[in-house]
Amino acid sequence: MPPSPYSALADLLIQQGAVISPAELHGLLLGRSVAGSGFAAEPWLADAAELIGSIADEALQKALIGLQILLKAELEGRDITLTLLLPPDSAPLAERASALGKWCQGFLSGFGLIAGSIALSADAQEVLQDLASISTVQDGLEASEDGEGDYMQVMEYLRVAPLLLYGECAQKAEGKTP
Repeated sequence: MPPSPYSALADLLIQQGAVISPAELHGLLLGRSVAGSGFAAEPWLADAAELIGSIADEALQKALIGLQILLKAELEGRDITLTLLLPPDSAPLAERASALGKWCQGFLSGFGLIAGSIALSADAQEVLQDLASISTVQDGLEASEDGEGDYMQVMEYLRVAPLLLYGECAQKAEGKTP
């Protein structure tokens, strides 16, 4: 069986000597894009290189461009969910929950770097507060049926929440109020 996208990117990051997890990298790059940094390939790779150190490996560059293309399609598409780059469901719950927390931390960092102090609606502020809360509870999920259910609920929320922020930031960029 081929490795999951998460594991494949983790391997590329390790080969590059990067200490960032695929989840945190994905969250950070998505947060920057949602806040308005755009999707052009060169700035995307520059943002990633800023996090990783450098991107000398061609396979890593291709993987990041593929990730950029996927995120752009999802954010600008008609679907109302995003694909999160997290460990597969077969990974232990503790590992998945930790990655989920890192994803939230990365998203908040990336979003904050670009959005700065723009005024956001109460709904958008609530989403950011939810992400901050989620980023700190990764150790609170127990390996049980309830823990799995809680994890799935949080993950489903995170597949939709960035779209609200993206829509609001896009409207602000166009000079409209949400």
